[in-house]
Amino acid sequence: MKVATARAVVCLSLWLCVCQVRGFHLPKEMNKTIQNLLQHYNIPHRERYNGKPVFSREPLKETLEMKRVFMGGVLETYEKLLSHMLKNLPTPSPQTTGSRELPVTATPGTAGSEDVKAQLRYILKRVQDLRKYSYQDQEKLLQGLHSLRHIQMDNHVVQSKALWELPWLYEEASSLSDMQMRRRRRRRRQARKVKIHPSA
Repeated sequence: MKVATARAVVCLSLWLCVCQVRGFHLPKEMNKTIQNLLQHYNIPHRERYNGKPVFSREPLKETLEMKRVFMGGVLETYEKLLSHMLKNLPTPSPQTTGSRELPVTATPGTAGSEDVKAQLRYILKRVQDLRKYSYQDQEKLLQGLHSLRHIQMDNHVVQSKALWELPWLYEEASSLSDMQMRRRRRRRRQARKVKIHPSA
């Protein structure tokens, strides 16, 4: 569990660094806080760079709308993860006789448990603010998707109402699919025109 938590912190810092490269400025204090937390949640390099990120980069290659929905889900997951990390911070364990290892919260270069709590709270607040002020529409969509998972499949009333609603929903889904295909065709035609008739 500690490895997964450390991976999530690493992925958060990498994701925030990528955002910085793309034009978003990561606040200096936030960057410093993440670096301090990485010292506390230290893992071996072979685990950090094992090619298995916590969050896949594949959805980030899609359309802007899909990216925003995915990032809304990522921020929600980080909010839950950071809250979990706060609740489960290890307490300093006494050093046993003959043991050369220091307790997790007292390793060299790391802050004490209270400092780690404060840093986690700071990062959690930043994630919550970003999600609250920039991803409200995505939050509503994610809640809607989450409610779809909890539809009572064996309820006769639900089954009947779902059948009643299917024609409208099917037409809507078909219409959206058709609009997407039209956009792709239009882009291809425009790209061909540019290739055939380059501007002078």
